[in-house]
Amino acid sequence: MTDTQTTETGLPARWGMVIDLNRCVGCQTCTIACKHTNDTPPGVQWRRVLDVEHGTFPDVQREFMVVGCQHCAEPPCVPVCPTGATRQREDGLVTIDYDVCIGCSYCAVACPYQARTVVHEPLSYFGPGGTTIQEAATAHPDRIGVAQKCTFCQHRVDDGLAAGLTPGVDPDATPACAASCITQAIQFGDYNDPSSNVSQLVADNPSFQMHAELGTDPQIKYLYTTPAVPGRAATEAPDDEDRLRDLANPLTGQHQTLWDWRAAMNWCFGGIGGGLGLFAWIGTLTGAVSADGARIALFLAAASLALGLFFVFLKIGRKLRFWRAALRPQTSWMTRELYVAVVFFPAVLASLIFPNPAFFAIAGIGAAGFLASQAKILHLARGIPAWRAPLVPWMIIATGLLEGLGALTMLAALFGNDVTVTRAFAWCGIAAALLTAALWVGYRKTAKAAGIGPLARDQMAKMALPMHAIGHAVPAIIWAHGLLYVDPAVVTAIGGLAAIGGGVYWKYMMLCRLGYTQGYALANLPQRGSGNRAAPSRMEGTSIRPA
Repeated sequence: MTDTQTTETGLPARWGMVIDLNRCVGCQTCTIACKHTNDTPPGVQWRRVLDVEHGTFPDVQREFMVVGCQHCAEPPCVPVCPTGATRQREDGLVTIDYDVCIGCSYCAVACPYQARTVVHEPLSYFGPGGTTIQEAATAHPDRIGVAQKCTFCQHRVDDGLAAGLTPGVDPDATPACAASCITQAIQFGDYNDPSSNVSQLVADNPSFQMHAELGTDPQIKYLYTTPAVPGRAATEAPDDEDRLRDLANPLTGQHQTLWDWRAAMNWCFGGIGGGLGLFAWIGTLTGAVSADGARIALFLAAASLALGLFFVFLKIGRKLRFWRAALRPQTSWMTRELYVAVVFFPAVLASLIFPNPAFFAIAGIGAAGFLASQAKILHLARGIPAWRAPLVPWMIIATGLLEGLGALTMLAALFGNDVTVTRAFAWCGIAAALLTAALWVGYRKTAKAAGIGPLARDQMAKMALPMHAIGHAVPAIIWAHGLLYVDPAVVTAIGGLAAIGGGVYWKYMMLCRLGYTQGYALANLPQRGSGNRAAPSRMEGTSIRPA
């Protein structure tokens, strides 16, 4: 037997866990065992136990839920990784190569289970300069500035298999959390082996997977029933929305902090540059933009894209490894964005030296590709419901087009242009403003159905008026007003500036205000507690509970 095959089926092993909600008592032994085994720094827990309360008196319930990396069969963190540091082994374990990871945090925002952490500097329980001998001995400098998470104790699994042990049966070959669980609530084993403990538990008992609707097929399955006391479906209560607004509720998705204003600047400058570069090329095809005008526009577009990428460079945890972001073009849109940039920048340089239509075309197509890449990057951050909503890619593209038109109208005013062309720019800008407004309205109306939580929807409500005013109404009205002038250049340029301002505002708010994580969810619950949440009476007529 190899370390990737089971003895009975000959299929590659598929390691996973079963966690019994009825057995877990919230003792946190698994959390401590994980921390001890994996030497995680202060504030970092690869294995956590949530203390969850439901209902209002007298109908209340409490249970404990073990969470961590789910080692999904379809892990959303793997394809987005631009370096290949995050991989899925043949046995299903999702791993991170700390020597390859650049700390871009893309895998972390793509994870719907909040399982990943990025620590940017060494931490001590006793503050700066207070590192103890024990902390120094168990330090992992290779984990600084890169993503880290639960590995299902792959070193214990691999070493155990090499020693002829069976993971899930022999403690030394079993993840520390499962091996230490005092109630045996956590079971580990091979789902591809029908005789394994996890396969039999799932076959014999109802179970659920967290956020199964996302199609990740997580390999932690939760039991919620017993032969004596059946579980129940987690029905939505009238106050659930209010509870999910409470950041103290362990099920509530917290605001992500991994992609901050520096990441937002990439989308801001990337959108402006992408839209401007695209319209500069289109303008040369239609005769609306001269060759000299296109060269100026493309130069400014390249400067904007370069500034956006510089902010990304500032954000990554291991800056000297930035070149590794080019290693995953087969799956990662972040890598594809870099490849597009590698085509775009030389094409712009060539067009500055030789203003040839072919170079304009390559640069324009590259700008469009950059805009599309940005749209896909945000959309595939599946751990953030507000970003993965179906309309988000179209909003990114439409906003970039609006910003590009805005920048083009400003250039037209600065360097002079035909009045008819300027009016055409204004009409296109009005259409783009109306399109982005319609997309924003549709985004808000479908937000709840798209799984966006109440905290993010509350933020949408707060930003709706300034968004429509700054990003849509003001530029459209100014451009429409400009059409009344004999020479509308200056007025349309002001409208263009407003359009850029609205786009920057929307992207900053999207990244830095709407970025609430998926949170946790219980699709089914044990039947226990008080009131109508209590277990059904089964002792009536006995000496314990007389009739």
